[in-house]
Amino acid sequence: MSRGKIAGIVVLGLVLAGGYWGYSYYEKIKPFQEFSNPENLLANFRSASETFPTYTLEVPEDTLAFDRRSDITIPETYVYKGETRSLSELLERTYTTGFMVAVDDTIISEDYYLGEQASDRHIMFSVSKSVVSAALGIALSEGAFDSIEDPITKYLPELNGSGYEGVRIKDILQMSSGVYFNEDYNDPFSDVNQMGLTIATGGSLNSFATGLERQWEPGTYNNYVSVDTHVLGMLLVKQTGKTLSEYVEEKIWQPMGAEFDGKWLTDGVGMEMAMGGFNMALRDMARVGRLYLHLGELNGKRIVPAEWVTASITPDAPHLMPGSANSSNPMGYGYQWWIPEDPHGDFYAAGIYYQYIYIDPTTGVIVAKTSADKKFTDPNEPRKKSEQVAAFQAISAHVAAQMKSLAMETEVREGGN
Repeated sequence: MSRGKIAGIVVLGLVLAGGYWGYSYYEKIKPFQEFSNPENLLANFRSASETFPTYTLEVPEDTLAFDRRSDITIPETYVYKGETRSLSELLERTYTTGFMVAVDDTIISEDYYLGEQASDRHIMFSVSKSVVSAALGIALSEGAFDSIEDPITKYLPELNGSGYEGVRIKDILQMSSGVYFNEDYNDPFSDVNQMGLTIATGGSLNSFATGLERQWEPGTYNNYVSVDTHVLGMLLVKQTGKTLSEYVEEKIWQPMGAEFDGKWLTDGVGMEMAMGGFNMALRDMARVGRLYLHLGELNGKRIVPAEWVTASITPDAPHLMPGSANSSNPMGYGYQWWIPEDPHGDFYAAGIYYQYIYIDPTTGVIVAKTSADKKFTDPNEPRKKSEQVAAFQAISAHVAAQMKSLAMETEVREGGN
């Protein structure tokens, strides 16, 4: 049974059993239900900030512009599991709405599909986590808190008695908090769906986090718990005295020269959905990529500490390495950034329904992708995350080879003159 059908049955039961209360409850969660309806994703993912409570991150006076060149192309094919596949077919199959490839500050390919436009602020889902990580690194460098080795409850005592009690901030950053979290979208009583209902009914995600329990010893098992990032957001808000949106606007969004306003969805009490509520345009995704390509510096401005960026993309324990047996996924993990299964120094941010910022420091290639894959929650649909990363790696290698060839041709030509 699909996620939508299960949710519909649950809501129908509430309405029939609760009378007016059930009807009121249904009215509250109706926008959430409609938002996640597979048939509505294309429109909803680029207009989420018009449906839910939102903070706006305003653009700076000066945008950091991209150059463009047309003599470099992206490949038509890539190889995945020994099979040559079509890149255009992959983009179509994953319901891609925006796709951009840049080499550092130069765009070589930028396309929009399925009604998307360059100015649309697409919901990032868990790409938001990587932005939160950057903000946390800045806050640490500014002395907002003492160390990521500190237990989170040193700053958030309200988490005492929960699964987060005594857990290091670093373990939370690395999705190794040990907290139990069921992220099964097809189970109406799973933690992820209960979290969704908390948001939909105007509740507090801070309060939701205090009710989670422990499953593993912290720092021993890499398990993707979205609420971990929300706890990091709670830390930032508490220690900086600003909303998450205000802090990111001041410390990242404006200094990096964003082109469009950012939008951050909130829960019912005005706290940002730190784990997945950020909305941004495709070119601004690429600017985030450039920021990390340059180890936190852009246009002569130090924005994120270089040592924080390096640590963020470097798994430093066995359970965080690609292919680890002590992990719930085959990829490696840093501070809210992913490491490919077959890495060569590259890394990426990723969100459900296939949102990506991929960075390859060995070539300078950045890939930004927004999607609205309506088959994402279909349990019979194969996962496409590893395949897309393999395609990004192929794009990076292909573009780098062309750049090298053109540079050599230029050198020969100029040498002949």
